[in-house]
Amino acid sequence: MLPINANFSRRHAIQALGGGFGALSAAALMQPEVEAGMRATHFAPRAKRVIHLFMNGGPFQGDLFDPKPAINKYAGQRPAEVQLRTENATGGLMAVPWGYQQRGESGLPVCDLLPKFGSVIDDVCVLRGMYTDNPNHGPALFMMNNGTIAPTRPSMGAWMQYGLGSENENLPGYVVLCPGRPVRFAELWTSAFLPGEFQGTYINHADLNPQKMIPFLRHAQRDAQTQQRQLQLLRELDGPRAERDAALEARLKAMETAFRMQFAATDAFDVATEPQSVREDYGTSHFSNACLVARRLAERGVRFTQIYYGNGQPWDTHSNHDEQIRKICDDIDRPMTALLSDLKRSGMLEDTLVVWGGEFGRTPTTEGSNGRDHNHYGFTMWLAGGGVKGGMAYGATDEFGFRAVHDRMHVHDLHATLLHLLGLDHERLTYRYAGRDFRLTDVSGRVVREILA
Repeated sequence: MLPINANFSRRHAIQALGGGFGALSAAALMQPEVEAGMRATHFAPRAKRVIHLFMNGGPFQGDLFDPKPAINKYAGQRPAEVQLRTENATGGLMAVPWGYQQRGESGLPVCDLLPKFGSVIDDVCVLRGMYTDNPNHGPALFMMNNGTIAPTRPSMGAWMQYGLGSENENLPGYVVLCPGRPVRFAELWTSAFLPGEFQGTYINHADLNPQKMIPFLRHAQRDAQTQQRQLQLLRELDGPRAERDAALEARLKAMETAFRMQFAATDAFDVATEPQSVREDYGTSHFSNACLVARRLAERGVRFTQIYYGNGQPWDTHSNHDEQIRKICDDIDRPMTALLSDLKRSGMLEDTLVVWGGEFGRTPTTEGSNGRDHNHYGFTMWLAGGGVKGGMAYGATDEFGFRAVHDRMHVHDLHATLLHLLGLDHERLTYRYAGRDFRLTDVSGRVVREILA
């Protein structure tokens, strides 16, 4: 087994696997070994890749997968059990206007807002006992994506790529799909002090034309042969120094990946090549298109694909909550269902881990006339595929859905479990920086084995 620790670099992995970093031939640039950048894991993985459906802003757990009839029973009241501090002043319990149905063979309850998703619920593990450390968006976003409330740590996608290496060097190992210009989000897919090659590659999928999704995908003046010669010369001139300079090595690798992407990305991001029936299954919204692109990237070996639901924080429903949630759920129901169905039909769900959720939840109490405030005490996420038990719920909140009370699962526990499913020990996946060994789970986190298949 190859070691995965602070002193383990991508170069060491390739050398240990028999690769080399001399002058790159044209053939090597055009068709690198698919497994050249792959690394040995700490133990046998259940998942090879992750698709993260990130509901930025924070969904209310009682709207979707955690029914709480007591909320409607005591609507307008403020029972003693919910006398907890929220970010803003909230009033009495706010009624949930939609019902639930038991779906699938498992009988898990799914809200009527997601009629299609009930058909795949037997492949889903609902995590009802999630909690985090802070009720403000900024720190909570960093905790969910980077494992800390500080904006100076590598993102979980960067950690996963660092630990696993690449399956396809023609494409980035870590892709972030977010329509429009990202708002306040770039630090959520940073590599921070990890080598720069592990940073997420941001793709604006607002326009489905691959040439517009990826600006400057093709060189306007130089053909492929000329670019090859340039890259070979750079590698020959800078190769010896790059052996000692991680930043230079990362820059060289970025140039080489960008060169290969000219040919691979056009195919990978071109959803127009999909059959019309598949396009109809997913729908045509930004989120629908992103889910379809994510499936295509997973097929091509991208390790970590993260989809941001919209630009900004669309789930941040401090007002007009019911109307906004109805629209959002109508938008996510079809593509989420199609993604899981598609992956299962092709056999990829077995080794593709799909993660859904936001940075925290929302209060069962009302803010203003029809809003819900942030709630970090208890919220819901779900996992599917990649070695996770389907058709089950793990953890529970109190009768009003305010606080996680049984089988509580912190964000560090979630990250430890995700890494475990990828064959990585979260306590051993470390990187030495500024005199200490850092890891995604900081100094805590446990693998929640109860949900493992």
